[in-house]
Amino acid sequence: MLDFFLIALAMAAGGGGSGSGSAAPQAAVAAAPAGAGAYVAEDQTPTGKFTTAAEVGQILELTKANWIGVREWDGQDLVYFTQILSWRCGLHEIRYAINGGPMQVYDMPPCHLDMAAPNAILAEDPLPYTVHPLGSVETVEVELLLDDMGVLTGSFERAAVRIP
Repeated sequence: MLDFFLIALAMAAGGGGSGSGSAAPQAAVAAAPAGAGAYVAEDQTPTGKFTTAAEVGQILELTKANWIGVREWDGQDLVYFTQILSWRCGLHEIRYAINGGPMQVYDMPPCHLDMAAPNAILAEDPLPYTVHPLGSVETVEVELLLDDMGVLTGSFERAAVRIP
């Protein structure tokens, strides 16, 4: 019985096919970003608390259009990562580039594994945005290194992610 369950689980995850099915998800085929060598794939046993790539990867892929937001506030452009941070416990790293510049690592708050909602953003956590000169952010590239070593990427134009 266990063998049947494991085979069904593998096939549902996209394994065991003849190769004639749909293409592999982007997370499975994208190259790991520079600096990813410092990480190793973590156990993907579901926790029910959304703390693994197996639990958050598809959510992030389906909500890609909302990964970031750009807001003009107090004479600055703020680039918000709030939506990604809501699923950060299944990630090793968030990297981003502004206007085609070099990739930078976003300093994620820790997961709160001792709490009922480990991905919660607490008042004492770092702010969920980066600060840039007013009107300077035109495009944002994002790379998410999942804790299974998969990579999700997204490209965003200011007008598409501008927060009023």
